[in-house]
Formats: sequence, structure tokens, C-alpha cells
Amino acid sequence: MMGTGIIMRRELASYFTTPLAYIFIVIFLMMSGVFTFYLGRFFERGQADLISFFNFIPWLYLILVPAIAMRLWSEERKSGTIELLMTLPVTVVQAVLGKFLAAWLFIGVALLLTFPVWVTVNYLGEPDNGVILASYLGSWLMAGGFLAIGSCVSATTKSQVVAFILTLVICFLFVAAGFPMVLDAFTEWAPLWMIDGISSLSFLTHFDAISRGVIDLRDLLYFLIMTVCWLTATTIVINIKKAD
Repeated sequence: MMGTGIIMRRELASYFTTPLAYIFIVIFLMMSGVFTFYLGRFFERGQADLISFFNFIPWLYLILVPAIAMRLWSEERKSGTIELLMTLPVTVVQAVLGKFLAAWLFIGVALLLTFPVWVTVNYLGEPDNGVILASYLGSWLMAGGFLAIGSCVSATTKSQVVAFILTLVICFLFVAAGFPMVLDAFTEWAPLWMIDGISSLSFLTHFDAISRGVIDLRDLLYFLIMTVCWLTATTIVINIKKAD
């Protein structure tokens, strides 16, 4: 675990030595505000809650999380520093975990900085803070799933642009799997178990339940299993591509 901690601290520090971290946080906070108060019609609805914020956050992640994930391994491979990294006394698993945890913590910090929105809602009314806390937890877990997908994709290519686009597409597929429009396309010919299976793959299906304040173990496990599977795939890809 010491190796994981070293990599995590190194990565986390690297975010704040470049403008990337600050640009990401500013864009994240600005778009959160726009989605909550403008597009979400917060004041017109006349309800003290953060439903509009959490309804939009999967779409916000869809753009911003791939932007964070694309550099995890692509940059190391393009600059050749991955060889140096592999010579350090850390295993590939520790390196993958360290990089992932640093990026996940960074997104967590950005999420925490949206607290003024929460304060505003509490000032204007009496929201259900239990539901809001559950929604924040679900948001962070969902970000971990997006990030793990991006980590794996980033490990497959030296191009950050390619990593960004592929991550965005794969994440979108996992989000869209729960759309009624998608499920309706299978209704006419697919058995019910297949339709339920496709729906259960969707990030939205599991996040919607948590954002209503219902913390079901199956939803939590979905995000954890999704994250572990993609990080395992990242480790396998890096081991395969060591010689590239």
C-alpha cells in the first residue's frame, strides 16, 4: 500500500502544479451553477432541493471526467516516462490504484467545492439533507466508474485525444443503456431478462435510485464492481503493453 500512496501523492501534486486542475475546477463549478440555477430552473420551480444539480451531473461528468482520465496513462506512454515508472519499486497494480485514487480524490475535491449550492438551498428552504448527502455519495461513486473506464482507455493509446473520445463514447453507452428509447428498441424482440440486463448496466439506473435517497447495496456494488473491473482491465493492458 505504501507504493500506492507514493504514486497517489505524486499524481495529486502534479494536478496542482499545472493549470489543468484550476481550469477543471472553475469549469466544473461554473457549469454546475448554470445547470442548477439556469437550465434546471431552480427559482422557477420554487423547491429547496438539489434535484436539478444531480440530474445534470452525469452529463457534466461525461465531458469533464474523460478530460481528467485521458492523461493518466497516455501522457506517460507518449513521453516515455512509463518505463521510468515501471522501474520504481511499485507494482503495476499499485501504480494503477495510485493514479486512479489521485484523480478520484481530485474530482471529490471539485465536488466538495459545490458546497455553496448546498448552503444556498438550506438558506432558502428546508431541503432533505439526507437525500442530498446520498446524492453526493452516488455522484462520487459514479465519477469513480467514469474514471476507471477512462483509465483503461488511456492505457491503450499514446494519444490523449483518442483516449478522450473513446472514453466519452464508452461512458455515454453506459449512461444511455437505461434510456427508455434504447430499451424500447429491444422490447419487440428481446426477452425480458436481456432488457433488464441492459438497463442494469446503466449508470443512470443506479444513480437515480441513490439520488432519491434510497441507498441500496446493489447500487453501491454496481459502482464498486464497475470500478474494480475497469481498473483490473487497466492493469492487464499495461502489462501487455510494457514492451511497446
